[in-house]
Amino acid sequence: MSRFSEELKVIPRVAWAIAFVGALVIPCLVLTAIFMGRITDGETGWFPLAILIGAGAMLMGFTYILIIGYIAGDARRRGMRAILWTLLAIFIPNAIGIILYFILREPLLQHCPKCGAAANATFTFCSVCGEALAKTCPGCRTAVQPGWSHCAKCGVSINPAVR
Repeated sequence: MSRFSEELKVIPRVAWAIAFVGALVIPCLVLTAIFMGRITDGETGWFPLAILIGAGAMLMGFTYILIIGYIAGDARRRGMRAILWTLLAIFIPNAIGIILYFILREPLLQHCPKCGAAANATFTFCSVCGEALAKTCPGCRTAVQPGWSHCAKCGVSINPAVR
């Protein structure tokens, strides 16, 4: 399964339903309001343009609702405040709220190998059981990056066998 299809599973089913209904209903209402007077007056030259505008509005509305749904599901998955980020994405104009979410979102949660509790990816130790979630320095117990031969904080040599 591709990463894209995995990410689509994050979107709640309610968002899918709202997107489908919104993509069908809203463009029909807009087109009826704008072009009904012109079509009944005998101006049929507007009809292809009306279809094109309706299809564009339908695609844009569908995509927008799915992006908002993705933000709600992804924020919940990352342990962030889903309602807050969803409202910011909706109400900050010109898609700035959506852009801010993708810039400021937290990394995915990791699970403790010992107890299975969810923890922030930046945590070195599990907050529930104290198990090391990342490789630590044997001297000062701070997190070290993979491939380091010495601790950047205290300078102790890091043995690859020590976790």
